Amino acid sequence: MIEQAGSSMKQVLALSELEHNPRMGISERVKQESDAVIMLQSAIELTKNPALPLHLGRRFDVTALGSYGFAIMSCTDLGSCMRIMKRYQTTLGAGPLWRVLDHEAGLAIRTSIALGSPDQRRVVSELVFSQLCSTAEFLINDHLRGAELQLCYTAPDYAAEYEQLLSIPVSFDQPHNQLLLPKTLLSCPVRTANRDGHEVFLQQCEEMLQDRNKIENTSAAVRRLLLQSAGDFPCVRQTAQRLNLSERTLRRRLEAETSTFRAIKEEVKNILALKYLANTQLTIAEVASLLDYTEAVNFRQAFMRWHGITPTQYRQQRL
Repeated sequence: MIEQAGSSMKQVLALSELEHNPRMGISERVKQESDAVIMLQSAIELTKNPALPLHLGRRFDVTALGSYGFAIMSCTDLGSCMRIMKRYQTTLGAGPLWRVLDHEAGLAIRTSIALGSPDQRRVVSELVFSQLCSTAEFLINDHLRGAELQLCYTAPDYAAEYEQLLSIPVSFDQPHNQLLLPKTLLSCPVRTANRDGHEVFLQQCEEMLQDRNKIENTSAAVRRLLLQSAGDFPCVRQTAQRLNLSERTLRRRLEAETSTFRAIKEEVKNILALKYLANTQLTIAEVASLLDYTEAVNFRQAFMRWHGITPTQYRQQRL
């Protein structure tokens, strides 16, 4: 779709200030969720199509999710698909997490996107809910009759395109970002249902989930230690010693979950930065010092990378 608008992925990467390597896949270039959002915003700017995330979501192919996708596709009904989606979503790695809540008329599929600027949160919401609606329609081979999409942000100028593309009522300025599915839809049979294959894919997903939970124990321990050490962050060697591991073992365990000590440290700094800016009167320079930045400008650059806005702008939005 980007190419149809006269642009290229190379142009998107250049505008996003991300390196272009034609021999490297997109998933390898975009190592952080924030980079993916920046790329999407660049694509919107290049194509001059503010509704681009909605259009891209309509082209989503659930088979691209591997065993997770096939486990969903092999369910007997749509309600089962939604619950499988929730249980195994962490096996996909980074991305917004879904909550599947019982609703008086059926189920509420809810997600909360807290990081980034308001525009970035809207862009992500458009993409993920468009993907969700497209996948659900594919599974039952029909429109989502009786469903409703509720969004917590103000309607954009192109709001009319929501209902045109998603074929369901959409309301804005709501308490939550959620898709409401009535019981009549939840009982709809899935056209790709496969009882025998379902058990195989479920087992694969369960094994991935168990492996991830085991790996996350090390990641969680590192994260907890760094949070407790705010203001005097240990290096990777010191962290390994405190966890009674060799530095090599610690690095290997983190690498096994496609994570690194540096990435976790960045995550912790991000968490603490939001906490300090929202709940204290500390100056930007003082926050930077607490987060182990030698210069406030380095902290500002990092915060811009994480959220697309400056620390001062974030604080102003909280007022």
